[in-house]
Amino acid sequence: MGKEEVRRVSLLHSLQFKYALTYMAVIGLVLLLLNTYPILASQDLVFQSKQASLQNRAAVLSSSLGVSDTLTPEGVSQAMEVLGDSSLTRVLVTDSAGLILYDSEGEESLYHYALFSELYGALSGLDVFHSQYQGETLSSCAATPITYRNLTLGAVYLWEVDTEQGALLLNLRTTLMNISIVVCVLVVLCSVFFSKALSRRIGDLFHAIAIVREGEYSHRVELVGKDELSLLADEFNDLTHRLQVTEEARRRFVSDASHELKTPLASIRLLTDSILQSPEIDSETTREFVADIGGEADRLTRISEKLLTLTRLDAHMEQARSPVAMSPVVEKVARMLAPLTRAGEVSLRLELDPDCVVFATRDDLSQIAFNLMENAVKYNRPGGEVRVITTHNREKAVFMVKDTGIGIPQEDQGKIFDRFYRVDKARSRAAGGTGLGLSIVMDTVQQNRGEITVRSEVEKGTVFIVSFPLCKEVGE
Repeated sequence: MGKEEVRRVSLLHSLQFKYALTYMAVIGLVLLLLNTYPILASQDLVFQSKQASLQNRAAVLSSSLGVSDTLTPEGVSQAMEVLGDSSLTRVLVTDSAGLILYDSEGEESLYHYALFSELYGALSGLDVFHSQYQGETLSSCAATPITYRNLTLGAVYLWEVDTEQGALLLNLRTTLMNISIVVCVLVVLCSVFFSKALSRRIGDLFHAIAIVREGEYSHRVELVGKDELSLLADEFNDLTHRLQVTEEARRRFVSDASHELKTPLASIRLLTDSILQSPEIDSETTREFVADIGGEADRLTRISEKLLTLTRLDAHMEQARSPVAMSPVVEKVARMLAPLTRAGEVSLRLELDPDCVVFATRDDLSQIAFNLMENAVKYNRPGGEVRVITTHNREKAVFMVKDTGIGIPQEDQGKIFDRFYRVDKARSRAAGGTGLGLSIVMDTVQQNRGEITVRSEVEKGTVFIVSFPLCKEVGE
């Protein structure tokens, strides 16, 4: 950067890392849901299907065995030879005490008690089902009581190990896991790409701010798109444009102020050198030189006062405003300018409306009236006229100054409110102008929520029109 090193953000604190982390966190939650909900839902569907199947088959066996009031191993074996289902892993039939009467795995367990919780539930009169999935195996069991005329004779217990359904669930889990891995890789790549693209745009904006901070107000940043960052870039460019205009105005103001102050100072220096370097100068000439020095000092004073006024206006210092009638202010300014109008052989005519009241300060109104009326007199011609009119309508109070003076060229009318701008520089200096009066008028009018316009024709005269919001209450 030259004078200052650009501040850099660590990776962990950068927007790029935060955006990438946010993307991955959101996708991680989605993948977690993808790997849990479908598998759990599939397991529930398989369990429900298996429960319906086993309980129906157990009910068929129970109804076939519950045809008499007793269960015997021989009778159960004969019935099971007819009704047996080879797809089941194991089939047990017990009596009411839990003693095994039939076991599809063999006769070794006959006349032993079956210690299965599902059987005890069935012997209590309940239909019981239980299923679990481990690895690639789906293990399910169902138990149903055998009843005869509301008497529980025993129970049927079915157990099935289904590797096909287990393999399907495992394949589903594996497939979802593979999809998740692929999605994770794509998300990481996309999050890095998009976060870099976003952070790069922010980095461009930050780099532009750093350049402008060094004083390069002409620098602009270009961000493609119509999102918030593009709008922020547009606002930044507008701000830098205003800074550039303000900086150019400040430099021009400093240059003009220096030039305006240098001219009377140079005159004072020249006059004092003439007095000091001329030992035989007569007293009358000395008085003339001293009078000229006083005039230049007065000019410096006027410039200083107007610069102080502009500084106050630029600072937007709030002043206590109140309803003020315009007519007394204008009459007072006219009395102050009476010597100037007599010297310039200019007539000053007042047409004042006593009901023109504005919400402002008396000093501000006096400043506006004095500058406009003084210019109308100074830049008039001998025998000319200045008309000062105040009027109002329902919403606005209007202050108007018309003169029959030299007028303002059309190309200069848009610049007369600029600081130190003069239409005729030689005549302005000869009249004692500083080029700040109209600028002060413009700033003062705007601070009091007013508007000012100008109409002028060369060699015919000029009209300044100032309007303010009308205030109903007349100030003291």
